Amino acid sequence: MTTDTVPAARPITRIDAVADNYTDTLIRLNPSLATTLGVPGHETEFQDFSPAGLAELAEAARKALTELEGLEPEDDVDAVTLDAMQERLGLQLLIHASGWDYADLNNIDSPAQNIRSIFDLMPMETEQDWQHIAGRASNVPGAIRGYMESLRLARDAGRVAAARQVSIVIEQATKYAAQDGFFAKLSAGASTASGPLPAAVQEELDAGAAAARRSYAELAEFLRTELLPAAPEKDAVGRARYALASRSFLGATVDLEETYAWGVEELDRLIAEQEQVAHTIKAGATIAEAKDILNNDPARRLKSKEALREWMQELSDKAVTELAGVHFEIPDVMRKLECLIAPTDEGGIYYTGPSDDFSRPGRMWWSVPAGEDTFTTWAETTTVFHEGVPGHHLQVATATYRRELLNKWRRNVCWTSGHGEGWALYAENLMQELGYLDDPGDHMGMLDMQRMRAARVVFDIGVHLELRVPERWGSGTWDPDKGYEFLKQNLPISEGQLNFEFTRYLGWPGQAPSYKVGQRLWEQIRAELEARPGFDLKEFHTRALNVGSVGLDTLRRALLSD
Repeated sequence: MTTDTVPAARPITRIDAVADNYTDTLIRLNPSLATTLGVPGHETEFQDFSPAGLAELAEAARKALTELEGLEPEDDVDAVTLDAMQERLGLQLLIHASGWDYADLNNIDSPAQNIRSIFDLMPMETEQDWQHIAGRASNVPGAIRGYMESLRLARDAGRVAAARQVSIVIEQATKYAAQDGFFAKLSAGASTASGPLPAAVQEELDAGAAAARRSYAELAEFLRTELLPAAPEKDAVGRARYALASRSFLGATVDLEETYAWGVEELDRLIAEQEQVAHTIKAGATIAEAKDILNNDPARRLKSKEALREWMQELSDKAVTELAGVHFEIPDVMRKLECLIAPTDEGGIYYTGPSDDFSRPGRMWWSVPAGEDTFTTWAETTTVFHEGVPGHHLQVATATYRRELLNKWRRNVCWTSGHGEGWALYAENLMQELGYLDDPGDHMGMLDMQRMRAARVVFDIGVHLELRVPERWGSGTWDPDKGYEFLKQNLPISEGQLNFEFTRYLGWPGQAPSYKVGQRLWEQIRAELEARPGFDLKEFHTRALNVGSVGLDTLRRALLSD
């Protein structure tokens, strides 16, 4: 199988038709996807999170796979689509058969958060926009009821998230339901570009926000009284569930013990490189001393959220301008990237892609934990490249842009964490390679982030599989307490962020390692191609990004099979 290199529009093939029809079905079954893509017509709706709704999603995947049976690829693009759909949808059905999709609950990416977070992507400029928001808020109760029904079914089958995850989601749901929580602020702060909302619309919005608050209060109570008593104290999910999760996030099957051992070695390598950089900041300085020097440098400090946002935007714009046409193909429509402070304070930095027509640009969001208002540029420069250009924005926006080449499923639906996050980490390393992180402070920041991702490989696989702790970091087998102390030594983040990330890794098995393992697989593919005559780095990036976010085994076959 070769990669997609066709620059001109191509006719819709039978395989494209299956992919496009499946995408249309997903948009119907998951209206939040429509909002994410900017597709009109589903602004007030939610996915059915009940067992019946999850079964319908599984049946849609099963139907698409059946329709693909016997179809022969008509070109290289088709070959990648067929490979990717069989891998992604087949795995989706395996996870559904395991029953764990009914039990979906963690502190970052489960229906408990996603029902709320879709409001972040809804336009808020016009009266009609606010009517849509009011309508969707009024439908939160139905979404929450369906979700609780699935959680009950999973509980009765013995599948419940760990108590730690249930407890933190109780806290989150309680905050959403509070008088000063998200929905209360949403209705209180509503206005159009021309002024306050008409009284009737405001009344509808207030009623919807109140209904949403009540629903999240009911969710918190359900979790407290019905789910928490059945939740296991043990966080480790075990080998069988972890292996399935790892495949889901990577789109590749890896040897978990070999990957764990590699993570330990990579962590040691990065620490040694940090020690070298520390000496360039100050002769004889330790890593901690070098960081202290950087943290106390007034030229590297930002003292408000707005200063952080402005700095992010300026650095992002600079990267786009300088990389476009030199190292990457970046069409004009892709060059706008908005940097924003997120409306929540849960921690984390994330990217949301553009709408399908680019009327809503790609956005980089920074969720600042409560009470934090001072930031250091040396620690965050590499993150702007990770989330923006040449990281997620370039990757996601390229797939969205290539409508003449890729079907709707390839452009808008097929997202694989190991591919996407692996590319973003590869992009950080690439910016060092291209000279954008030559400043010792920025270099230290990049190494800090790479070190964090290597530590997550060790922590995530080690804790969930209960492997032996490397001698450098302790003794015995991993457990959450040992893991927390290990993360404290290797994650350069605040206590609030650390607590969030620690809980995230325990509740979202396999996701955190997909960054560094994905980078490893990306770099292995590049190394194999570099060994061939006529290798061109810009061409490699163009070819690879034009494939879209497929599983990494699919990507390898697409790029290396000539």
